[in-house]
Amino acid sequence: MTRILLTGAAGFIGMHLAERLLVSGSAVTGIDSLNDYYDPRLKHARLARLTPRPGFTFERIDVADSRTVALIGDGGFDAVIHLAAQAGVRYSIEAPLAYAAANLTGFTHVLEGCRHGKVKHLVFASSSSVYGGNRRIPFRETDSTDHPVSYYAATKKANEAMAHCYAHLYGLPVTGLRFFTVYGPWGRPDMAYYKFAQKITAGEPIDVYNHGRMQRDFTYIDEIVAGILGVLEKPAAPDPRFDMMQPQAGSSWAPYRIFNIGGSHPVGLLDFIATLEKHLGRSAEQRMLPMQPGDVEQTYADTSALEALTGPIPRVGLDEGLARFVAWFKDYHGA
Repeated sequence: MTRILLTGAAGFIGMHLAERLLVSGSAVTGIDSLNDYYDPRLKHARLARLTPRPGFTFERIDVADSRTVALIGDGGFDAVIHLAAQAGVRYSIEAPLAYAAANLTGFTHVLEGCRHGKVKHLVFASSSSVYGGNRRIPFRETDSTDHPVSYYAATKKANEAMAHCYAHLYGLPVTGLRFFTVYGPWGRPDMAYYKFAQKITAGEPIDVYNHGRMQRDFTYIDEIVAGILGVLEKPAAPDPRFDMMQPQAGSSWAPYRIFNIGGSHPVGLLDFIATLEKHLGRSAEQRMLPMQPGDVEQTYADTSALEALTGPIPRVGLDEGLARFVAWFKDYHGA
C-alpha cells in the first residue's frame, strides 16, 4: 500500500485529491491548519467527507510549524503532495508576512521532512501567477518567470527554486505543478467565480476588474486531480537532454521538473459571467472597475509537456463545469 502525506487536505484541491487517492487504495495522512483565511466551516465540511474513510488519518498542524519536519521525516511516507499554502494574489498585497510564513517557511519544513524521510517523490503546487509580466501565450514551462507582479507569485517562484536546490543537493525527486484558475464544487470562497455566485444569488453587484477585458484559463477540479495523479506515479528523474550551456527552465540535470496544468482554453471574463448567470438563473449587476494591482490580463496554459508524460487529460467544458459547481453551490448554501 502506498503511503502518502498530503498537506492542505481540507482545502479545495486537497479534499478532491484525497478522495481519489483513497479510492485507489492509498493510505493518506492529511494535514491542515484549518485557518480562518476563509470560512473554516467549509474546511471542516470537506474534512468530514474524508475522516470516516478507511485509510485516512488527519493531523491538525500548520506547515509553518517546525513539527512538520519530524511528522514527514519520521512518517515512512512513499510520497508527499504539498498543496498547503497561503493563497490569493490580492491578499498578498495586504498581508505579505502570512505568505512568508506559509509559503516560504512552510515549504522549507516540507523539503526538510522529505530529505530526512527519504521520500521517493515530492509533488508540490505552484501557480500560473509565476508567469507575471510575461505576455507571450500560451505560457510554456520554458518561459521566463523573472518578473512576478504579486508577492504571492514571488513566493511560488521561490518554491520552485527551493525545490530545485533540494533535488540537486539531496537527489530528492521533485515535480512542481503550475495550476491555472481552478474551479468546481467545494471551491474556495475567495475565488472570483464563487464570489460572483454568492453576490448574484444575494442580488448584490459584482466587481468586474479591467472593465471585463480579462481572459482566464479556467481548469475544472477533475482535470487538476488527474494531472496530479498522473505525475505522482512517475517520479521526476534527471533530464538527459538538459544542456547546462543553454539551460532551459522547467527541467534539470537534477531530478526536478515543472509542468503546467490548465484547461488550455482561455475564456473571456464576460463570457464566463454570462455562463454562470445562465446556470444560476439570475442576471448580475456588473460594477466595472480598473485593473487590480498584482493581476494579469490573460492566462493560457500549454500542457503538452504534461500530457506527453501522463497521456491526454480528460477535459470538462466550462458549461458543464459551472453547471456542476452551481448544483453543489445551491445545495451547500440552500440557495
